[in-house]
Amino acid sequence: MAFKRSTKVNSEMSMSSMTDLVFLLLIFFLVTSTLVNPNALKLLLPKSTGQVTAKPTVSVSIKDWGGETFTYHLNGDETPTQFSDLEDGLVGLLQSEEDPTFSIYSDESVPIKEVVAIMNIAKRNHYKVILATQPE
Repeated sequence: MAFKRSTKVNSEMSMSSMTDLVFLLLIFFLVTSTLVNPNALKLLLPKSTGQVTAKPTVSVSIKDWGGETFTYHLNGDETPTQFSDLEDGLVGLLQSEEDPTFSIYSDESVPIKEVVAIMNIAKRNHYKVILATQPE
C-alpha cells in the first residue's frame, strides 16, 4: 500500500530576521567607528550647517589689527589679554568645570600659527577645543 503525503514542505524563507541582523551590524559599525579618534589633540570641529553638542562656557577671541598685531579676548571682554596671561586666565575660568571646553573665535585674516598656539594651551591643560565657524 502506498501512502500519499497530504502536506507539502514550504521551501520559502522569511527575510525579516536577516534585515534585522543587517541593521544591527550597521548600527554596531557606526557606533564603533565614532570611537576611533585619529587626532592627538582633542578638537571638536563643528560643521557650518550643524551644531556641536558640547556647550563651551569660555570663549577666546583673536582679533587681527594688521601686520603682526593680534589681541586676545576672554569671554568677549573689551579689554585685551596678553598672550602670556591667556593660559592663566583660561585655567582660572575652567578649573571648576567637569568637562573643560572652550571655543576659539578667530578672524579670517589671523594666521593659523596664532590659533595653534591657543590649541597648544588646551593640549597642555587637557581641555577640549571648539573652533567656531560661521554658518553658510
